[in-house]
Amino acid sequence: MHPSPFGETQYHHSPAHDLPYLPTEVWLMVLREATAVSPDPLDISLGLSFLETPCEVAEYHDAMRVKRDLSLVSKAWNRYVQEYLYEFVWISRASQAKALAWTLLTEFIDGKPSSGQWIHRLHMETPALKRCATDDIRTILDYAPHLVIYSDHHAVRCTRYQEFNDVRCSPEQMVSALASPNSKLRRLSLTNYSDDPFPYHMSPMLKQTAANLEYLELSSSSIPVLSGHTLARALVVSLPVLQSLKLTLDNTTFAVIAKWKMPRLRNVSVVSSDFGYAGQGFAYFFAAHGKKIYQLELGHSSSLIVEHNLSLRPRPVQQIPLAEWCPNLKEFICSADAEWNWQSPDWIAPHILLPAHSHLQFIGIRDIDKRLLDDAVSFPSDIEDDAAFFPLVEQVSSLLFNEAFPSLRYIRDLSRASHSMRIGPRPEVRILKFWAKILERCGERKVWLEDFRGVNITSRDLKRAGLANT
Repeated sequence: MHPSPFGETQYHHSPAHDLPYLPTEVWLMVLREATAVSPDPLDISLGLSFLETPCEVAEYHDAMRVKRDLSLVSKAWNRYVQEYLYEFVWISRASQAKALAWTLLTEFIDGKPSSGQWIHRLHMETPALKRCATDDIRTILDYAPHLVIYSDHHAVRCTRYQEFNDVRCSPEQMVSALASPNSKLRRLSLTNYSDDPFPYHMSPMLKQTAANLEYLELSSSSIPVLSGHTLARALVVSLPVLQSLKLTLDNTTFAVIAKWKMPRLRNVSVVSSDFGYAGQGFAYFFAAHGKKIYQLELGHSSSLIVEHNLSLRPRPVQQIPLAEWCPNLKEFICSADAEWNWQSPDWIAPHILLPAHSHLQFIGIRDIDKRLLDDAVSFPSDIEDDAAFFPLVEQVSSLLFNEAFPSLRYIRDLSRASHSMRIGPRPEVRILKFWAKILERCGERKVWLEDFRGVNITSRDLKRAGLANT
């Protein structure tokens, strides 16, 4: 490099100096990568299986902090990031819903473009004492025409005996606000706050949103009492592309849903709100759709069902042939909270309704972390003594009985907390001993043991975790 005649170093142009003048499309791509979350919370295909771990609120808050910081860099970046700030909204308390509704209303009054146009996923999950006001949620829905995922997990402050001054905020109108001929909804989780059962105000809405709906979750805050004549008048809904159905409903409503047309249904999760597994509605549903089911989750643990059945007068005596209703079942999800059954004291079935299945290849177990903690408290001992976990060892070992599940190839611990207890900093020796026993028995049966991510658990992993205690 030769010095300039003016005594200054000659200026060399760098492409980096052009970055502030990149086209808007390029900046959007850059900011998209900078704010990307893994797994993508807007990818509907990731949520169709009940085996996948959902996004947690802490992960959402971390992502939102990154987006907020980027939006404060400049006015241009603030304008670009708006799309990513609003694409996924997680409401965890009533004040957040009110703030969002106020923002959307203010933008409308000021004649500004609505931020609601960017909302593609709305997730509402609040404590019971911090539920959202109905008028706030209705306002958000009115200004969010491009919703793809809508989830209400008992987060709206609707009471069954409330006098609705604003008819737009009744339970029926709240549901109908989601319905439109051009609806893009693909994932829908709804809570019924009305005394009227779902078929009355849910079925008409589903008829308008059914074209793209792939995931449907329904739960109810009450158990309606319906007559056979009332059920006969319920609409038959056709859901042509629905793949996953999660139900926390009463036995009566199950009978209505049994009539629905769901040709592509593969995954079903059931929590009976009235323990009506022995009722006709439960039987009608699985008789109609059981042959299509590939993955099944039963939410109630065996111990709760046994206690409920023992309290009934007269006690139910019929055996529920779930394995016959679901002959093509390959994946089953149950809870770790099972107990000894005096009718078969030599082993513990994963669930009282599914003691055996000839074609089952996969069993996922939830709440192992809770079971380990509860057993440790119930049977206090030295942290190196794993005797407290003997019942759980026998329960998991029962899954390996060849006569019950001859096709079994995978057992998965679906608990993220259990994974942390196993490989986190300084895991307890008794926890590692417990998993070593499970791993040994799985090896004898040639069954893979997996963590919540679907990654194999190996003896090397346990030994590596044990080094932290040495």
